[in-house]
Amino acid sequence: MAIYAVGDIQGYLQPLLQLLEKVNFNPKNDQLWLTGDLVNRGPESLESLRFVRNLGKSAKTVLGNHDLHLLAIAAGVRKEKRNDTLKSIFTAPDYEELINWLRLQPLVHIDPSINTLMIHAGVFPLWDEKMLLNYSGEFEKALRSDQYIKLLKNLNKSQQTKWKKSLSLRDQISFTFNSCTRMRFCTPELRLDLDFKGELGPQSQAQSLVPWFQHPSRHKIKQRIIFGHWSALGFHNDTNTICLDSGCIWGRKLTLIRLDKDEQILQIPCEQPS
Repeated sequence: MAIYAVGDIQGYLQPLLQLLEKVNFNPKNDQLWLTGDLVNRGPESLESLRFVRNLGKSAKTVLGNHDLHLLAIAAGVRKEKRNDTLKSIFTAPDYEELINWLRLQPLVHIDPSINTLMIHAGVFPLWDEKMLLNYSGEFEKALRSDQYIKLLKNLNKSQQTKWKKSLSLRDQISFTFNSCTRMRFCTPELRLDLDFKGELGPQSQAQSLVPWFQHPSRHKIKQRIIFGHWSALGFHNDTNTICLDSGCIWGRKLTLIRLDKDEQILQIPCEQPS
C-alpha cells in the first residue's frame, strides 16, 4: 500500500487525475490524503467533490476554509462571492448527499503508522497534539450536530484571533476554525494574523509577523505535519512541516508527495480555464 498526499485542488480535478495516473494510484490498495479546499475557483468543484467522496475509505481529507465556505452558503448563512465556482454543486441531483458527506469530514487526520498529521492551515504554536485533537473534536461535533447552521453562522463573523484557556466554548470553536483553516502567520505575542498572505522573507514578510511553524513558542509536536492553504509559500519543507499548496489555482502547480517512504515528490502544471 502506498500513501500519497496532495495539496489544495480547489476544483482542479484534471491535474489531480494526471498525477494519480503517473503513480499508478490504485484505490483498492492505496490511500490519497487531501489537505482540504477541495472546491472553489477551479472549473470542476462538483466533479472534485464526487471524485473524493467516491474514493470512500481510500481518501483522507480535512476541511479547508473554502470547504466551510461552501457549507455556509448551503446553510443559507453566507452569500456566494464573485469569484466562486460552486453553482454546479447547488443544482446537482446529489447535492444534499455531497453536503452531508462534507460535514462529516474532520479538521485533523493522524496516522501513527507513518507518524504524520494532516491539517489545512496549521497547528497553533501553543497547542500540543492532545489540545489540537480536543479543540478540533469540539468543532467537528458541533458541525455534525443538529445545531450546525448556528455554528456556521457564528463562523461567518468569527474574529477570535487570541488564544486563552478561559475562552467560552463558542470562542474556542471560533479560534479553532481560524487557526486550523485560516492561519499563516502569528504575531510574536501569538495573536493570529489572518490578513497577510504573502511569501516568507524580509522583502515581503511584515517584520512583526512569524510563520506559525517557525514561532519560537511552538510546541514540538512529534508528528510530521502536512498542510496546505498557503499558495504564496508553495511547496515548503521546514522544521518537520511540509506545505503542499503550490498555487494550482493561480496557474502554477499541483503537488503530490508519497508519505509512507522516501517522500517522492511529483508536480504538474495547472492550466487556468479560458
